[in-house]
Amino acid sequence: MQNVFDAAKKLPSPCYIIYEELLEKNLQILAEVQRKANCKILLAQKAFSMYYFYPLISKYLSGATASGIYEARLTHEYMQGGENHIFSPAYSEVDFPEIVKICNHIVFNSFAQWDKFKEQALKQKCQCGLRINPEFSTQDHVIYDPCAPGSRLGITLDKFTGQDLEGISGLHFHTLCEQGAEDLAATLKVIEEKFGKYLYKMKWLNFGGGHLITRQGYNINLLIDLIKKMQQKYDVEIYLEPGEAVALDAGFLSSSVLEIAVNGQQNVILDTSAACHMPDVIEMPYRPNVIEGFMPKEEKYTYTFGGPTCLAGDIIGEYSFAEPLKIGDKIIFCDMAIYSMVKNNTFNGMPLPAIAAVGKDGKITIVKRFNYDDFKMRLS
Repeated sequence: MQNVFDAAKKLPSPCYIIYEELLEKNLQILAEVQRKANCKILLAQKAFSMYYFYPLISKYLSGATASGIYEARLTHEYMQGGENHIFSPAYSEVDFPEIVKICNHIVFNSFAQWDKFKEQALKQKCQCGLRINPEFSTQDHVIYDPCAPGSRLGITLDKFTGQDLEGISGLHFHTLCEQGAEDLAATLKVIEEKFGKYLYKMKWLNFGGGHLITRQGYNINLLIDLIKKMQQKYDVEIYLEPGEAVALDAGFLSSSVLEIAVNGQQNVILDTSAACHMPDVIEMPYRPNVIEGFMPKEEKYTYTFGGPTCLAGDIIGEYSFAEPLKIGDKIIFCDMAIYSMVKNNTFNGMPLPAIAAVGKDGKITIVKRFNYDDFKMRLS
């Protein structure tokens, strides 16, 4: 793999840099799970929508899943031959006629939505499913917990009473976030207890996303065993929809030091922003790793990294370095392929980072540059 600093020197700043070699390594792992478990794995585009790589992804995965009409269009246009799934808490009457034309599977979030749109969906021979909510949380991040009390996502068991499931071919659940197969096992136990009697009537079951399959230490054998158990017991086809696992650690965000200011601490102002270019740093929150950077005070020189916006909380984190930083130095943030490009924004008129791809042969391609028009076009 080409040195990231060498690549960054040849690219505009800031810039997302995605490595084909690293992306394909993840895809090979996922493809092996598909083969051994005889299941289907879809790309969850909400984490990674870099359609430049969709031809590569389509060689390994069975398709993609969308959370909105534009993601569904991306799959339809750039992942030819792959399955196109969609889920939304509520569908728009304006968008639905197009959805039924381009999507193979449509998952509904309520019986009211199913009743409203089922005639259109079945007429187009779409496979239709319902998202269930087992009301069983396995995580502490409420913002990412679809099973939190009062969640608007998924149908709880009590709502199934007296409902006619004719035309429904599958059930879908998504309860995990960056979690292992052990949490999936616990969730499946509850799903079987609550919804098992309905599974016997289904053709497929979708395990949703949040499975960090490509993370080191993930129990792939347990995952495969769980998939096979559900297949054999209920005679259903199994789908998984990982997002992060597809592009985990496959990309970086290159930035440059603009200023170093002292105000009780060493503040480094970068040309990249947590609020604009990696908003999950603030939302989660979390501290992304930096190449050649260490924990605060672990090395001699400690700095607080912040963005160039006027937001006081536009802070990326504290890092220490063996040598002092200087203006113009490159700072490379790790694991920046996921939930970065799909969530970034132009708050404060910040330019968006360029997007670059590094091929397995080391060739660097600038896939996209952004300019003032990309800021202006979103306003009026």
